[in-house]
Amino acid sequence: MKLSAEQTAFARRLGHDFARPELLVRALTHGSIASVTRPDNQRLEFLGDRVLGLVMAEALLNADADAAEGQLAPRFNALVRKETCAEVARQIGLGDVLRLGRSEMISGGRRKEALLGDAMEAVIAAVYVDAGFDAARACVVRLWGERTQQVEADARDPKTALQEWAQARKLPPPEYIEVKRTGPDHAPIFTIEARLADGQSEQATAKSKREAQQAAAHALLDRLG
Repeated sequence: MKLSAEQTAFARRLGHDFARPELLVRALTHGSIASVTRPDNQRLEFLGDRVLGLVMAEALLNADADAAEGQLAPRFNALVRKETCAEVARQIGLGDVLRLGRSEMISGGRRKEALLGDAMEAVIAAVYVDAGFDAARACVVRLWGERTQQVEADARDPKTALQEWAQARKLPPPEYIEVKRTGPDHAPIFTIEARLADGQSEQATAKSKREAQQAAAHALLDRLG
């Protein structure tokens, strides 16, 4: 199989020369366009999630020899979560080369956080299957760059941190309420309110409900100190 010009350019941005280009093609194939002869990237996504996790765990241990598990775990979660994978995917223009069905393209699939994050994991797996763990590690370390050095010591997911704050004060878990949805169906914008049982709340707006929830939780945590 020969890569298209766009896929070849993407492979260069990725920094890997595929001996088996069909692996990259599969990693870029979303379920919305898959068929019996055109398998989707879900199995590669499953594998890539594990490869990424091992690379990040190793990188964090090497970056801070004195860190305890309780410090490493939130840093690890921050580096492997879907938002970070999607951020890296945008950095290398992965969305531009995704193979999507018509309905997914119309609904803005090339910009969707979860879809980009999943495809990034699939691409990591494609490199791993094509050339082994050392090649996959080198690719991930290069793409994640200084994130492993700069990740905050307390990099907990904001929603988790807010829930822990509430539990420590014997409050029920926070509520996340969709206040408003604007924009076209293919590119909606969500405004979400994070609200505690004692009435304290903050709102945030983003392109996905999950991102807006995280941002609202972060804003409320900032106000709570």
